[in-house]
Amino acid sequence: ARTSPAGGPEDVRRRGRYCLVLVALVAAVAVAGPELELRVGDFRQGLEGWRAREFNGVTTYRLATLDGEQVLEAHAAGTASALFNEIRVDPAQTPWLSWRWRVDSTFGSDTDERRRSGDDYPARIYVVRSGGLAWWRTRALNYVWASGQPEGARWSSAYAGDNVQLIALDSGTGRAGEWVHHARDLRADWREAFGEELDRLDGIALMTDADDTGGSVRAWYADIRLSSAPAGR
Repeated sequence: ARTSPAGGPEDVRRRGRYCLVLVALVAAVAVAGPELELRVGDFRQGLEGWRAREFNGVTTYRLATLDGEQVLEAHAAGTASALFNEIRVDPAQTPWLSWRWRVDSTFGSDTDERRRSGDDYPARIYVVRSGGLAWWRTRALNYVWASGQPEGARWSSAYAGDNVQLIALDSGTGRAGEWVHHARDLRADWREAFGEELDRLDGIALMTDADDTGGSVRAWYADIRLSSAPAGR
């Protein structure tokens, strides 16, 4: 996206698209049962349950074989669109989110993700809680592979403000080209980010984007799970 002064027409349109995408994540939900593990993104079985939503241009998402297994590949070239899975779960039953991701590069260590001009990530995963009819109360945690922000940093979205908190789990190119596994306690992260309890989860999304920097990046995702305990590698 091309930025404009805060409050300008393009700024208003961008904010509107951002809010509509978050609302779309939770517009229709599937109620999860009592399972202790939900395979939200087992891409060996295809893309069932995942739908695309465009921010600015189309990031290419496709099933691909890497290291002998079928995974999800994402390629953004000056574009930003997301895949989302509308699923409602009780975090008390499945508080752990785990996944693997891999990137080929980042956007450079001088990228400032706290500004709109640097709000791009080779890989990111959202967890969303809907505000219902009060859409402005929709909140999301966004785990990212950062370019400039250090591992462990947390900050507010340059576009959505405090309602979307980003956490850098990986940073830079030190581990580019290899799979990295993460397991996060969603309730603990939510409490730290928003100062409140996470009473439900309404959607999960992933996005590889390059529209603000105008760059090109490729990433892979695999084994996205919600579970009652940290999933192994």
